[in-house]
Parts: sequence; structure tokens; C-alpha cells
Amino acid sequence: MTFGEPLIFGTLIKRYKRFLADVELDDGTVITVHCPNTGRMTTCAESGWRVALSDSHNPKRKYRHTWELVHNGICWICVNTGRANEIAFEAVSNGTIPKLAGYAEVLREQTFGNSRFDLLLRTGEELYYVEVKSVTLRMDDGCYAFPDAPTDRGRKHLNELVEVVRAGHRAAMLFVILRSDGTAFRAAHEVDPKYTEALDAAVAIGVEVYAWCADVSVEEIQLARPVNIV
Repeated sequence: MTFGEPLIFGTLIKRYKRFLADVELDDGTVITVHCPNTGRMTTCAESGWRVALSDSHNPKRKYRHTWELVHNGICWICVNTGRANEIAFEAVSNGTIPKLAGYAEVLREQTFGNSRFDLLLRTGEELYYVEVKSVTLRMDDGCYAFPDAPTDRGRKHLNELVEVVRAGHRAAMLFVILRSDGTAFRAAHEVDPKYTEALDAAVAIGVEVYAWCADVSVEEIQLARPVNIV
């Protein structure tokens, strides 16, 4: 996934009210930008860190700039969680992930019963539903982890994947890691033990789990390599 035009750089002043952040641009101008991240953004939203913004060029938007990336002194981190689906769709379509390759069709936002999943891989009657989660949290042990805040919605998605498996189809959770300074992936049991339990239960029933790390730069983001799950 490439950014359509050069990003705009500045320094994070603070993130607040969940969806807003104040940024001082390199020319000294202070603006308020949209923060497209519903989580706590632990380990990726420190005041004084370098940030990169996209410009919607839409004068009707109250906050026309969107916070895309932050640099923690080690690597760029994509904080726009909506990018994870774009990156996953591109990678699966290109056959980057061997376990998800070889299907005739890769479709986005497809339903199963009353549920909607991020991706559907299909060849004839063979169906494979994939839910995508963005990962921005890095724990003290060096592991990437999900979630960064308690998530009832996340557990609901796991339960829906279980129903897909029970119906005789394949189902997977794909964790897209939007930074590159960690060592492995795990569930953030310290943050949400109920999610960890639900993930373990889903795996026991047959839901597949994959974690892939993205290379993040100011020009592009792409899934690059699998990460060990612990």
C-alpha cells in the first residue's frame, strides 16, 4: 500500500478525546488532526515524537488532516488502524501469505449469516473467511500484542469465526503488525484476559491464527514476514 502523495511531518503535542491530536508542523504551525485509532495507543503516542500526516484536501472536513504514522526513535508505526485491511487485502491478493494463497477470488467485506468479515477467499464452493486486526502495541517483553484495550467487539469476532468453522468452512484471524521493533506476537492477557481465553478457545475449535509484520515507511506499507506466535 502506497500513500497517494507525500506525507506532512510534524511533532506530536498530545492525543485527546480519542479521535483528536494536536500536532506542531515543521513550519511551526499547530493544527488539530483526526486520529483514526479507537485504542489506547499505548507505546505509540508519546508527546514529542515525530509524526506523519495525510491531507484529505477536503475543505468540508472539520479536521482535514489524518494522523498516519509516528516514529518512536526506532521505527515508524502506523497508527491509522484502517490501513490494516488495505494492507491485508493487497498481501492476500498478491499471494504474499502462503497459508492464504491459491484461491480464485479475494473479496472484501463479505457476510456469513449475520456476520461480516474483512476478507473472503473463495474457489467454487470452498470458502475461507478471514478477520483482520491491526496491532500497534508492544509489551515490555518485546512481544507485539493484541488488544491494547478491552474489546467485547474483538471477542464477538472470534465467536463468529468459530461459527464459520462449525459450518464446515475455514476461518482465520490475521493480525497485521504495524511496526517492526518486536520479537514475537501474543495475546495481551494483561490488558484483556477474556479476549485471551476466547482466542485460545477459538484455536482449539479450529480457527487459524496468523501474525505478519509490516515494513512501514513514509512512502509505503507492506506485509513483509510472518511473526512467531507465543
